[in-house]
Amino acid sequence: MKLPRSSKMATSLAAATFAFIASSASAEPVKDDQLIVNGEEEIATEAPAPPHLDGAVGDTIYSGWLFRDTETRAMQKDDFDNPMFLFVDAGIEAWNTREGTAEKSCADCHNEIEDSMKGLRAELPKVTPEGELWSLENYVNDCRTNRMGAEPWGWNSQEMKNMTAAIGVQSRGMPVAVEIDGDAAPFWEKGKDMYYTRYGQLEMSCANCHEDNFGNYIRSDHLSQGQINGFPLYRLKDQGAVSTHQRFVGCVRDTRGVPFEAGSQEFRELELYVASRGLGLLVETPAVRH
Repeated sequence: MKLPRSSKMATSLAAATFAFIASSASAEPVKDDQLIVNGEEEIATEAPAPPHLDGAVGDTIYSGWLFRDTETRAMQKDDFDNPMFLFVDAGIEAWNTREGTAEKSCADCHNEIEDSMKGLRAELPKVTPEGELWSLENYVNDCRTNRMGAEPWGWNSQEMKNMTAAIGVQSRGMPVAVEIDGDAAPFWEKGKDMYYTRYGQLEMSCANCHEDNFGNYIRSDHLSQGQINGFPLYRLKDQGAVSTHQRFVGCVRDTRGVPFEAGSQEFRELELYVASRGLGLLVETPAVRH
């Protein structure tokens, strides 16, 4: 669709304003702090950039934790201070609660969450034997509907975020391990295309912020590389739990575009590609961010 002259001018002005704001101040990721959880579990927050990035972000990939202020970083260092653990506890309670027509709980099939879910978060999204790309939320709802006879949870419902946080923390400290070749390759390619596609009236892509301008400030926000190894996480701005797709929706809206739905095929493909940009980083779920 051809934009009227006024719309073109607004778009150009918005893009120019973004470029000015993002380039007017910059700061490197924090170099003098370590993420040591509860004083005992050290989680590396940087790693060599995976080869498939072809040097797009330089030689190193960085956790979003390194782009946050001192107080926010401190919250993630202590599970008692991390507000996301309220939701983790709720997820563990749901894990052990029987519901649905089968009167089953997650534990009835999977036993202890600490054992059966260890490593799962690190390798998702992944391709199922049926050839579909599934995120963790898909697996949760598959169990609920087909094994428990319970109603599915909404992708961004509080119940779903509680459960994915409870499952995700069982992989904390394990390396991101999504597969991007074989059956996953076509999905990964589509996710990559989406990452570099410009959206909205501002005509911005994911790469414009998280590849071209990471380390710069846009207004008061210190742009990170957009790594998702800490999701679901507690976002101080939202005063609550936020899922990966919830953040995708917010980013597209920030471009003044119309986002895909959380849980959509497009966002699952994008999730796979963005997760692959963090290969070598460790799972931080549940993280804390601004």
